[in-house]
Amino acid sequence: MVMLVAACNPAFGLSTEKLLHVFNATNGKSANGALVSDASGNLYGVTASGGAYSGGVAYMLSRNSSGTWIETVLHNFGNSKNKDGTAPYNNLIFDAAGNLYGTTYIGGTDDLGTVYELSPATGGKWTETVLHNFRGGIGDGSNPEAGLLFDAAGNLFGTTFLAGAYAKGTAFELSPVSGGGWTEKLIWSFGNGTDGANPDGALVLDSARNLYGTTANGGVKNYGTVYELSPAGGNWAEAILHNFGTSQDGTYPYSTLVFDAIGNLFGTTTSGGGPKGHGTVFELSPAGGGAWTETILYVFAAGSDGYDPYAEQLVFDTAGNLYGTTLQGGTHGSGIVFKLSPASSGYWTETQLHTFKNGIDGAAPFAGVILDSSGNLYGTTAGGGSSGGNGVVYEIIP
Repeated sequence: MVMLVAACNPAFGLSTEKLLHVFNATNGKSANGALVSDASGNLYGVTASGGAYSGGVAYMLSRNSSGTWIETVLHNFGNSKNKDGTAPYNNLIFDAAGNLYGTTYIGGTDDLGTVYELSPATGGKWTETVLHNFRGGIGDGSNPEAGLLFDAAGNLFGTTFLAGAYAKGTAFELSPVSGGGWTEKLIWSFGNGTDGANPDGALVLDSARNLYGTTANGGVKNYGTVYELSPAGGNWAEAILHNFGTSQDGTYPYSTLVFDAIGNLFGTTTSGGGPKGHGTVFELSPAGGGAWTETILYVFAAGSDGYDPYAEQLVFDTAGNLYGTTLQGGTHGSGIVFKLSPASSGYWTETQLHTFKNGIDGAAPFAGVILDSSGNLYGTTAGGGSSGGNGVVYEIIP
């Protein structure tokens, strides 16, 4: 069931963009991943290319005494001599000890991607450890495009876009082994029959240890799905919560889902939403008996509105507003940062906080944004900037 509660009616809000860092290829290029911050307010992220080996970098941005943001490259990916991973596409996550974890799309021993850990070492350096090299085939995944998730026991969960039993991607678990090392378990292979295919977003976890995610393809109409994976006696069982592709529905969800406080799921689709739709923001609500109801909160209309919301994950503020980005559209065609606000009528209203202008401004924000305690937004773009269009890190002050 699809309920449409919002029209395509963008408003424009007053906000200020500040460029915190401009990539120049040597220090990174194509920042496709979202940022993560530590307790001191430092920002961490990855770029998909650039760096010493042209395979991307992991970086930290920190403010000096004058308030200027300074980049430190924590790791250069793509060292073929070390069989290192290459092309990290998504966000990093922290563990409780301050180590960072992520995935690379290719590279590693079989050139099918890796899971890695970055640990702070003496003298301000960081050390990389490859925790898993993807092998592909029917017994393992390949080419992970999404970030990772920790559970309470310290296990890592993630997805791969390809390989597995049906060659349409996998969900996997990595568990630490006593004495060192990690063991991988394939918990689901996508693509069997009307199952979803090609999961591009990361997983999210509920209090009962069920996992939720999206697939970019597959499902009854082959326009993607929302799925749930539940632990069942040492194995995992899948339930399809929604098949995309009805007449007014969105299509091709690439995003990671986000829960609200009462257990509803929110995400985006890159296209669809009716004949003139160019992507949607949707909500899935549990309806009893295992069923879920989808509500379309907003349909992007292109033109001066944004379109193609590829953002990894929407983010809530304390008032219940949602924030995200679109890859394209806006006044200058280079994407926007938007805010969606619920209204008493049940409709949601979009406010454009920033429209990217290319040139020295950023362009093509693949990743979503994060919020600080003051309500400022931080994000990355894959293009734009004053140094050859290699991307930027930006701040939006509403």
